[in-house]
Amino acid sequence: MRILISNDDGYFSPGIEALAAVAREFGEVTVIAPERDRSGASNSLTLDRPLSVRAAANGFLYVNGTPTDCVHVAVTGLLEHKPDLVLSGINDGANMGDDTIYSGTVAAATEGYLLGVPAIAFSSARKGYGHLDVAAKVAREVIARWVRRPLPGTLLNVNIPSCPAEALQGTRVTRLGKRHLAEPVIRERSPRGDTIWWIGPAGGAREAGPGTDFHAIENNWVSITPLDIDLTGVKQLPEVERWLDTPAS
Repeated sequence: MRILISNDDGYFSPGIEALAAVAREFGEVTVIAPERDRSGASNSLTLDRPLSVRAAANGFLYVNGTPTDCVHVAVTGLLEHKPDLVLSGINDGANMGDDTIYSGTVAAATEGYLLGVPAIAFSSARKGYGHLDVAAKVAREVIARWVRRPLPGTLLNVNIPSCPAEALQGTRVTRLGKRHLAEPVIRERSPRGDTIWWIGPAGGAREAGPGTDFHAIENNWVSITPLDIDLTGVKQLPEVERWLDTPAS
């Protein structure tokens, strides 16, 4: 079995080292990740310049691009054989609800999925890599389950509570919740006197009831959410059809 691993925290992150270690129990592993933290890069591809791929001392490959670049380069040309599974993470912080739109962790997995490879994104719920050993154990269990019973054509988003192993309640299949609007941007002055803007933190959970990823994590359940990339607003199709049929003047 051939496994491709990437992330958005960078090739040097403890999370990707932990994920690679458990993945090696199941097959041949290739790690290719961004050369620096690219959190929030979403599904962006670098099209305005060439990309470089270099090898780190530990054998990981790193790219001067985005998480999506990493997986795209690997699957479409760098690797001699197409991987059987793409893994992303373990991310330093949750990727739930609306986070999945911005997440580079989810984007790396999504690129594998779009290129015809089943993929799983892993995230540890709280920043700081607390209880990373527990997150790695959960990742091992999820990968083992996938190896025993593969799910072709799937994209899974896994969020893991940051808690001791004995506090975990188990695993639940969830839907994405929703967040409140983001906090306002933060306005500051640079040393040169220019006005600069920091993107504010994400909003809190707005839809976090039973069945959502937010609710699962809050109650120490591992959350597994299958994702679908069809962005069509199916419920709005009839309304837009009627709108189009209305005379413009």
